[in-house]
Amino acid sequence: MSVDVMTRPAVLILLGPPGAGKGTQARMLQDKFGLVQLSTGDLLRAAVAAGTPAGKQAKAVMDAGGLVSDDIVIAILNDRLAEEDCQNGVILDGFPRTTVQAKALDDLLASTGQRINAAISLKVDDGAMVERISGRSTCANCGEGYHDTFKPPLADGSCAKCGGTELTRRADDRAETVASRLEAYHAQTAPLIAYYADAGVLTSVDAMAAIEQVANDMSKVVQSVIS
Repeated sequence: MSVDVMTRPAVLILLGPPGAGKGTQARMLQDKFGLVQLSTGDLLRAAVAAGTPAGKQAKAVMDAGGLVSDDIVIAILNDRLAEEDCQNGVILDGFPRTTVQAKALDDLLASTGQRINAAISLKVDDGAMVERISGRSTCANCGEGYHDTFKPPLADGSCAKCGGTELTRRADDRAETVASRLEAYHAQTAPLIAYYADAGVLTSVDAMAAIEQVANDMSKVVQSVIS
């Protein structure tokens, strides 16, 4: 008997550069539709902590200072997708990163009667993204976030929430670092964009719009594949 893939839990992929809002949007979709956000880093840490066979393999590689292979990541993802909370569908954030991984993921999903239902690409303006990310700072005392242009601290440079006077910037939020990360992302992800476009599951969303508008556009995509 063949498996009807449309009756299986939906699998969505988020594609977007650092700072595009993938995490924020994934959490909003999770809350609205009961989907589970799965990021590679979280999957690896959870598998290692749980001591699963694949988690033990990953730990051995990481302890040796190596990079966890695609096969191990796929095995960990396979274990996670079988868990009960994933039966409403999942959002993959940060995986796949290459077409080789994308093909391995397709094979994994096919074995369980699933497929990629939608790949959502968050499109950004690189220049605006550099300004958005490089202007960020955080209160060292309470963690409140600020931005030089969009949400500046008080006139004296102190935190409006707690009065703290020390605002810190992440090293990787420097303008030249952000520009380099964006360039690397585009080079790495361009083949994936083409891959999912060819598969007929790619939708692009303007990530430079207001958060609420982005959420609304993404919700329409999700609703169309789970209904």
